[in-house]
Amino acid sequence: MAFWDGAPCLEEGSMGLPLLGETLQFFAPNTSSDIPPFIRKRMDRYGPIFRTSLVGRPLIVSTDPDLNYFIFQQEGQLFQSWYPDTFTEIFGRQNVGSLHGFMYKYLKNMVLHLFGPESLKKMIPEVEAVATRRLKQWSSHNPVELKDKTASMIFDLTAKKLISYDSESSSENLRDNFVAFIQGLISFPLNVPGTAYNKCLQGRKKAMRMLKNMLQERRANPRKQRIDFFDFVLEELEKDGTLLTEEIALDLMFVLLFASFETTSLAITAAIKFLLNNPHVLEELTAEHEGILKRREISDSGLTWGEYKSMTFTFQFINETVRLANIVPGIFRKALKDIQFKGYTIPSGWAVMVCPPAVHLNPEKYVDPLAFNPWRWEKSELNGASKHFMAFGGGMRFCVGTDFTKVQMAVFLHCLVTKYRFKAIKGGNIVRTPGLQFPDGFHVQIMEK
Repeated sequence: MAFWDGAPCLEEGSMGLPLLGETLQFFAPNTSSDIPPFIRKRMDRYGPIFRTSLVGRPLIVSTDPDLNYFIFQQEGQLFQSWYPDTFTEIFGRQNVGSLHGFMYKYLKNMVLHLFGPESLKKMIPEVEAVATRRLKQWSSHNPVELKDKTASMIFDLTAKKLISYDSESSSENLRDNFVAFIQGLISFPLNVPGTAYNKCLQGRKKAMRMLKNMLQERRANPRKQRIDFFDFVLEELEKDGTLLTEEIALDLMFVLLFASFETTSLAITAAIKFLLNNPHVLEELTAEHEGILKRREISDSGLTWGEYKSMTFTFQFINETVRLANIVPGIFRKALKDIQFKGYTIPSGWAVMVCPPAVHLNPEKYVDPLAFNPWRWEKSELNGASKHFMAFGGGMRFCVGTDFTKVQMAVFLHCLVTKYRFKAIKGGNIVRTPGLQFPDGFHVQIMEK
């Protein structure tokens, strides 16, 4: 039996160097579309559950579907959400991912006010109008760097819904601060001027200053009618006995802005790459969306909620995209007590990292797992999470913005494949550090049909 700080633990794995642990190996860039080399090597050597140490913190890594499912189902009982100190420094001590119990549920219900089905139904025309306008612009300025352009499109839409932010009329560029933040998000946590991590912290600081100034201005000049999510937050802040504080509210806004545009733009960019590499998939997707237009009495009448819900192959395509893209390399939890599982002991207080790529690329579940095959989802549940699919998390912390992401992706794809042809010009190489990146960009030419 091995021990760490006096606690018994599983023996499989290595704790690496003192203080550093295996941090350098974990953050090493790789170009593999398969399970990350750091994880793969240790799975082969130690099995599906092993221990390591990142930034001086002992950690259990789970690639076991049963343990992953158990962790998600025992949220709040045996495990709770946890992220390394470097992440909480970046996202804020009061961010929604670090809160638990009633406070987490309270914030989740607030977010559902923005991203729930009723709100999304009303949002469809706006999402379509934005996608239509941006694609028109891009087709006249070819080629375009797709990740940057889609990130800009989604950020502007999300920021408008959240805080009525307009990049064209604002004196400061809020998105630039998030770009600096993102570039250092998954980097070695060395807070020295010039490092990616330091730039990340500076980007957060500037973005938070802008959000705080907006909040103070809105408080000083309240609006009579609720227009955006900020108005809803202000109402909550003014209620007697409210649980919400200004710090929690600002951290919530920051996380929502980041999560809703960065992950979705990566997913759209990966989706276009997969379409260009798989012409038969593009043909099937185009047929589904052209079929929607043919069934209308007025072809340009605009997407409806019913049409969106009818996009069966599109949802299969989205699931396959996020399964292979593996945008989130790890989901963290912390054990609240000593836990026995399949003969392993997870000590109380230890962190656990669920590894989605290992689950999504498991050949025992997915035949030819590296092949892009949306048809594999034909007889599968396309919503929610399972032991074998956790691109949007799982358990009570299943991502509340999942449906918002799917709306944006599906509507964008509809506008793209029904009106445009497109081809890759340069770039598109994927590097994981360990998160998904397109370091040399992905330049695409978009042409009207």
